[in-house]
Amino acid sequence: MKLLCLSNGHGEDAIAVRILKELQQRPNAPKIAALPIVGEGQAYTELGIPLIAPTRKMPSGGFIYMDGRHLWRDIRSGLLQLLWWQFRAVQGWKQQGGIILAVGDIVPLLLAWLSGAPYAFVGTAKSEYYLRDEAGPLPRRSQAQRWEGWSGSVYLPWERWLMSRKRCKAVFPRDSLTAEILQKWSIPAFDLGNPMMDDLEPETPRAVFYASDAEKVEQARSLTITLIPGSRAPEAYANWQQILPTLAGVMEAFRDRTVLFLGAIAPVLSLDPLREALEAEGWRLVNPESPGHFLGTQHSALSTQAASVFTQGKSTLILTQRAFGDCLQQGDFAIAMAGTATEQFVGLGKPAIAIPGKGPQFTPAFAEAQTRLLGPSLILAKQPREVAEIVRSLLRDPDRLQLIADNGRRRMGKPGSADRIADCLMEKLLG
Repeated sequence: MKLLCLSNGHGEDAIAVRILKELQQRPNAPKIAALPIVGEGQAYTELGIPLIAPTRKMPSGGFIYMDGRHLWRDIRSGLLQLLWWQFRAVQGWKQQGGIILAVGDIVPLLLAWLSGAPYAFVGTAKSEYYLRDEAGPLPRRSQAQRWEGWSGSVYLPWERWLMSRKRCKAVFPRDSLTAEILQKWSIPAFDLGNPMMDDLEPETPRAVFYASDAEKVEQARSLTITLIPGSRAPEAYANWQQILPTLAGVMEAFRDRTVLFLGAIAPVLSLDPLREALEAEGWRLVNPESPGHFLGTQHSALSTQAASVFTQGKSTLILTQRAFGDCLQQGDFAIAMAGTATEQFVGLGKPAIAIPGKGPQFTPAFAEAQTRLLGPSLILAKQPREVAEIVRSLLRDPDRLQLIADNGRRRMGKPGSADRIADCLMEKLLG
């Protein structure tokens, strides 16, 4: 059996790869190929999965829905011709007797249906949490928001139609609430969790101690804040410039305590602009031969992951591109201007603070929608100077922190989703 994976974005590619890794380990695993509709499909090629059609990086990075001007730039860069090539490739896949796994939104879902082949769909882009939570519908703050969900679901009637076709063997929504709503339309929706929460184990697991002075040790340790500027250049560099002013406020608010900042930087970005911006703000690069002297034993292992270590006063900042799981696991809070990474941090039961950027992805509209998706786990700071007070208020409110922990884990689900989805695909689509 041959399986083609369609996806439309960097985050979607990463989710698809988690599922495909699990499929490859199954007995009688299918022969797998991929077609990334947006971007160049690096996640697939690194796994040794062949691409069946040309790929091209578009100016919008896949965020054409944020601004009509991005769509026009993509068209001028050859978007329509690229889509035609991709459509012909998908048709050819069906003629070879293949099946399709679509990951993302309506674009790969529509292509899967147009192919005429049996298909399954992993819905990463939409959640009923944009419209409601367990208590009922969310308040509508604008006319546009009032129109959202007019058909009874965050998924529009034509999307539900594509998911309810006989050739659609399985749908995997991103959370339990969305699965529950889709099942009302006789859609084969399975509540198996969100693959975003897989593979987040730290590369340097933290030791666990059961000592009589555990509370005292906790109070004495560094306050750790993860910095997430996003993964797309040049937007991530602009986001970093917005994040940096928040650091001085946090250090001033907690001047009686050491603060550790962990910069979780995507491997596709260059560290040079980030380092230059830090040095302009008074941060000093530490001798790479002795970073552990500044970090102590708790985080010194993280600094060995090809990281750059900076200090300012009693505070330390680590920039790393190889310890993403460590940055998420060890952070107490996050200052985040990203999509998937923010959701993953929240899914670990931790609070994230967002600062709206200029886009093309992390705009004020995106940030507002993300607060609906993640609920109380994501706090929106309108200005960088507000971040320190938000952190201080959260630390004074343990009940709120517990609510945030429970909310994040509920909305993002338990790890192991890719394994569960692979089992279901073997039964429903490949069986």
